[in-house]
Amino acid sequence: MKSLINIAIAFFGFSSALILQAEESFIPDPPSLNSSNYILIDSATNRILAEKGSEERMEPASLTKIMTGYVVADQVSEGFINIDDEVVISENCWRKGGSRMFIAEGSRVLLSDLIKGMVIQSGNDASCAIAEYVAGSEENFVKLMMKYASSLGLTDSNFVNPTGWPDIENYSSAKDLATISRNLISGFPEHYSLYRVKSYTYNDIKQRNRNGLLWQDDSIDGLKTGHTETAGYCMVSSAARDETRLIAVTLNSSSEKTRLTDNRRLLDYGFRYFKTKKILSAGEILKENKIQVWGGQKESADIAPDDDLYVTLPARDFKRVESILVLNNYVQAPLKEGQVVGKVVLKLDDKEINKVNLVSLERVESQGLFGRAWSNIQLIVHRFLMEES
Repeated sequence: MKSLINIAIAFFGFSSALILQAEESFIPDPPSLNSSNYILIDSATNRILAEKGSEERMEPASLTKIMTGYVVADQVSEGFINIDDEVVISENCWRKGGSRMFIAEGSRVLLSDLIKGMVIQSGNDASCAIAEYVAGSEENFVKLMMKYASSLGLTDSNFVNPTGWPDIENYSSAKDLATISRNLISGFPEHYSLYRVKSYTYNDIKQRNRNGLLWQDDSIDGLKTGHTETAGYCMVSSAARDETRLIAVTLNSSSEKTRLTDNRRLLDYGFRYFKTKKILSAGEILKENKIQVWGGQKESADIAPDDDLYVTLPARDFKRVESILVLNNYVQAPLKEGQVVGKVVLKLDDKEINKVNLVSLERVESQGLFGRAWSNIQLIVHRFLMEES
């Protein structure tokens, strides 16, 4: 049995009467786009703000390199490789066609330079060299990509190369690409910072970042473009304004210009009509609320969210959000630090819009044998009285 206790979190600053009187926000449908498939999400909450055919399997072209970047960033983070490592370039990678970094066969190139060549210059040769260095071969790297795809919960993606070179078996979806991008941004901020770099020079060859939105708006700091004849013009973009970060994915636009316009329209739509706000921070003590502990050397323990709690809504709808504190009843010692003891639920019009677990911030040891026996008697009586009331 659990108890539901309505609480007013200080952030909201309104009474229940105001909740009932607040007016609902009405917003227009998403803008018309040239792209056949798209999605717009808020990065913090993963709320979908606009979509069309977002789960349809499509050729991602060079957007595949976002997944390649995610894999190499995690491998660096785990300490398996180092960005200062030197990579020997194979003939296989030197011969790659399409967009290139122009690395020479047999040369030694820093992994950090290869990552820049892949991210900023979209080099197929750089992507190949990264794959061979990380996993020994492109084939092994593809297997690694799919392990990461599974861990990220991607359901509509299959990668057969690290570059996005046209292949009927190399596919993803707008939704999956947004998921990869969201995890890359939050998990590897240092790596993600490369996606906003406007140009990179290697071997005395300067190449511009193909993301033209970087020159249009300083809030836009990524992400990647792609193009093949069969995939059309594709793009993933991201921008942050105040606490709100949005990610837009458009697939199969008809031209380089329309893919920029499509992404800009989605971002502008999202920032105009939606805001993201942090309600609670991970580890933030709920000072007015503790968890009661039965049979412990302490009668209660401090509690806090185990993760940040965000909500994304039209600005006026924040006034209508109801916060509910749900604490587990009859928590008995021993209580571990970090043990889940409840949750905070946010609702809008009785619909759950987000939640976060609450955990104990303290370890509470059990009482001695006599104390535990007496506490058990008290708990039995308490339960009886609660059930009878």
